[in-house]
Order: sequence, then C-alpha cells, then structure tokens
Amino acid sequence: MRTKKDTLEIVERLKQEYPVSECTLTYEDAWQLLVGVRLAAQCTDARVNIVTEELFAKYPSLEALADAGADAIEEIVRPCGLGRSKARDIAAMARMVLDEYGGHVPREMKDLLRLPGVGRKSANLVRGDIFGEPAVVTDTHCIRLANRIGFVTDEKDPVKVEKALWKVLPPEESNDFCHRCVMHGRAVCTARKAMCEICCLRDICRTGRKTL
Repeated sequence: MRTKKDTLEIVERLKQEYPVSECTLTYEDAWQLLVGVRLAAQCTDARVNIVTEELFAKYPSLEALADAGADAIEEIVRPCGLGRSKARDIAAMARMVLDEYGGHVPREMKDLLRLPGVGRKSANLVRGDIFGEPAVVTDTHCIRLANRIGFVTDEKDPVKVEKALWKVLPPEESNDFCHRCVMHGRAVCTARKAMCEICCLRDICRTGRKTL
C-alpha cells in the first residue's frame, strides 16, 4: 500500500505527463455519458464513439431513446458487443430517468445505482465528470495501474481497489487521477507490457523499480 505522501508524488508526475485530463467518451449530456459507458463494457472507447454518433443522431433526446425500444437500439449498438443486454439496459435506463427522475440524471450514488446497467464505475464517472464530485473510477486501466504501482497487491475486485484508492488520494484529485490512469495505461503501462523504460513513475513504481 502506498502512503499519502507517495500518492501525492504519483499524482503530480501524472499531471506533468498528461496536463489535460478528460474522459475519452464523446457526450454532450449526462444521459449520453451513461449510454457511452454502458456500451464501453468489453469495447474500446474509440468504437463506442463511432456507434454513439449514429445512435445520438437518430435519437437525440432521452425521450426519443426511451421511445425507440431495445430492439431498435440493438440494431445500432451491436458492433459494441453484447448488443442485446446493452440495448435492454439503455432503453430501461432512459425510461427510468424520465419516469422517476423527471428526465434528469440523478447526482447521488444510491440513485445512480438504481438505474439499469449502472454500476459503481459508471456512477462514479457521472458523479465526477458531470457533477464535479470526488470520484474513483476503477476501470481496467486503473485496476492494472493500482496493482503495478503498489496501491494494492494482486487485487482485481473493482470495489476493493476503489476503497484502497479512496484512503490515499486527495478527493479533489481523484477523478482526474483516474482519467490519467486511462491515458497512462494506454500509452505506457499497457496490459500487454509495462514499458517501464519510458515511464514517468519508474523509480517509485513497484513494477518499474524491479527493472532498474
């Protein structure tokens, strides 16, 4: 486990390496972000952005999406994989937001988790990016980096990784830190290979120090 002092150094180095921190899913409204992150399960953000461009053009409002129904949505989102279950969740989510939340994506975690297809990762992403709340988004990149850097050890459970990061991350840095984990995980600390020789964290990372 890393100390809070270690964590501040890691946060600052990633800030220097990736000055601009933002979600790589394309959206203009909170409900669109919920749709995008549901489609991103087992799919790349790049492909999701292609699919959502068509989806949002055809159904530009939450009302239109809810009225479309799962079958029509599935025809468009099928390239993202798991088309039937994703379309079913998206249609049900749109309907619930309209019927129970007046068309406004809720802010509170407990309400977000009631929405079909929304887990803690999706809820945290919305809370951080839409509402500016402290949020720890434990996607595959964040989990991988947390293990390699030493925030956790051999831990794959997203909730346990989230809890470990909450203990050491400054709340105001949490959301941007997770976005930077995605950037670093794609560019340097990839799933296939950790390119420690070019990593800005090499000397303080548990994995990187083994290669020195």
